[in-house]
Amino acid sequence: MGASVLAPSQSNSYPRIANPIHTFIVLAAVGALAFRGAMNVNQMRTAVNFDRVRMYERTIVTELAMLALVLLGVALARSPLTTVIGERWRSLRQVLRDLGIGIAFSIVSTLLLSTLNSVLHSADTDRAVRFILPHGRFEMALWVALSVTAGICEEAIYRGYLQRQFMALTRNAPIGVLLQASAFGLAHSYQGWHGAVAIAIEGALLGALAHWWKSVRPGMISHAWKDALAPLLMSLPKH
Repeated sequence: MGASVLAPSQSNSYPRIANPIHTFIVLAAVGALAFRGAMNVNQMRTAVNFDRVRMYERTIVTELAMLALVLLGVALARSPLTTVIGERWRSLRQVLRDLGIGIAFSIVSTLLLSTLNSVLHSADTDRAVRFILPHGRFEMALWVALSVTAGICEEAIYRGYLQRQFMALTRNAPIGVLLQASAFGLAHSYQGWHGAVAIAIEGALLGALAHWWKSVRPGMISHAWKDALAPLLMSLPKH
């Protein structure tokens, strides 16, 4: 599949998959959720009894609602939903292929981002992430469910939908990748600007993968895998 990773686009290479007004609504929702997330983080830090279970459940519902909003716009435009969520696997070989690409990508991107994080490291970012990590088996089970949900929904929203829309509106693949990555970083701005920058860069890498492979499926696997392993990775000693 795909030859060059970010080849220049032609004027008709990236057709719109939804109305631009719908894209504006999606971006407004992303901004509103980012603002609410930042407010919630400040409140949760000062809470005496922070309910992680409720937060995980609420976040899962929010992720699914955002995906539903995106799919509604795509359906109203009579575009195939597979442009956002990826083609259905038709063989075990396809499953294993995407699984291998997703895991390999997660390893490579983790190594690259760990170097970046050593430069952008911030105690505020660590605190913003650590206090939402699970404690105990039940919270861990919910965390895995949340990770899978985020992997599927966020890749469909940012790489499957926004990236395609930005490419269509700008008629330029690299700009489309960078714009969706910026939106992705904004959505995680509750982690502080250091964390948001690192996540935006990760979003650009995931965008390049989706553009090259013409599928969001490996990115979904990588995203879910890395989120699920976050509690283990955060517990490792930093040098």
